Amino acid sequence: MTFKITHQTHYTFDSDVFLEPHYLRFRPRATAYLDVTNFSLEISPQPIGHKVILDEDHNSINFCWYEGMTNQLQITATSVLETKDFNPFEFLVYPLAFNQLPFQYDALQKKILFSALEGQLISQALLDYGAAIVKNSQFKTIPYLRHLTQQLHDDFKVEYREVGSPLAPDITFQLKRGSCRDLSWMQIHLLRQQGFAARFVSGYYYFEMLQPEYELHAWVEVFLPGTGWIGLDPSHGMLTGNTHFPIASSAFFEQTMPVSGGIRGSANSTLKTNLSIATL
Repeated sequence: MTFKITHQTHYTFDSDVFLEPHYLRFRPRATAYLDVTNFSLEISPQPIGHKVILDEDHNSINFCWYEGMTNQLQITATSVLETKDFNPFEFLVYPLAFNQLPFQYDALQKKILFSALEGQLISQALLDYGAAIVKNSQFKTIPYLRHLTQQLHDDFKVEYREVGSPLAPDITFQLKRGSCRDLSWMQIHLLRQQGFAARFVSGYYYFEMLQPEYELHAWVEVFLPGTGWIGLDPSHGMLTGNTHFPIASSAFFEQTMPVSGGIRGSANSTLKTNLSIATL
């Protein structure tokens, strides 16, 4: 299938400001099931410099710098994507010992995956929640990841929150509700405590709806030897498929935000976004 994604971002400032250099993360990532056939950015005010770079996590970033004063920043990203058939369960975990929990990488893997293994302390209640699912999955890796992702979908209410960092995992667990990024951040830290390398993903998710109203989406990737990074979507209770379109992934959610950059000035700002995903 062919998809056209138009993502508009508009910052308005109540007085003129100087824009510091900005990192823009809007370019979808090509995968085994996804080709990016076209990508364009319209930026106002037009930057005096613009370069496509790879960041520390090998994400494709549009890095822009400016001159002069402005009272707004408008960004329109347009992507055309071609998807292929994809079976999320077509993989082999190898060596075979990784099919069984507890999960333990070798010494070199731990060094390479260090940032995705570095967790924060979480409550015993959240640890017990995960341990019960491990036991019910008979300590098997893939059944556990599937059941955990489904259980988070069943036990937590998904709510929309346009701005703000993910809530701390224990707060989300206590509230029993959260945005897609809250549920993903909670799952990431539970997985890390259980020995899995897990990272945060920002991107788009397409599904048919009567009144289309899309938004930037977040999910989880976990590293399995022999398989690589596989996607888990706790908001929808499933492994990710070929209508999940990743943009940026990192052990640190801050490294996946669509717009990163500062301003010089004392202005207040308002943000408006609009996202459309259409089949062609």
